[in-house]
Amino acid sequence: MLPADTPRLRFRPMTGHDLDDMAELLGDPDVMAFYPAPKSREQARAWITWNQENYERHGYGLWVIETHDAEFVGDCGLSWQDVNGEPRLEVGYHVRVALQGQGLATEAAGACRDFARRNTTADQLVAIIHPENRASRRVAEKIGMRHIEDDHGGALVRTVMGMEL
Repeated sequence: MLPADTPRLRFRPMTGHDLDDMAELLGDPDVMAFYPAPKSREQARAWITWNQENYERHGYGLWVIETHDAEFVGDCGLSWQDVNGEPRLEVGYHVRVALQGQGLATEAAGACRDFARRNTTADQLVAIIHPENRASRRVAEKIGMRHIEDDHGGALVRTVMGMEL
């Protein structure tokens, strides 16, 4: 199962063939500005494997997002994350720098929100965001989320945006 196509995007599962694109995306210091560090090629390979395991375990994960002409845009999807010691279903997204600011993350995240409503038993959807990442917070707000709490589970207090499903 995949989220429905949007006017500009389609979703597909990540495969090993996506390693070059995913390594470039996750290794980009601008894309990863609010992470501890960009990911290495091996970490990108592990990211793909983690998502494939999520597809098997849950029926979803983060998927590759691409244009209808098969141009790689980034990834977006659903994964279970720990928020203050409790599992929460999160929508996550990464878009290539060259394509940011065009509403693509919002379009993809909205499709994943709708997928979560139809295909999961979760009663809430969250987005866990670095407090200084205004662009990511705007995406969450545009799909209907609001600030619900802060996550104190790591070295950095993270903003948790959320909505009822």
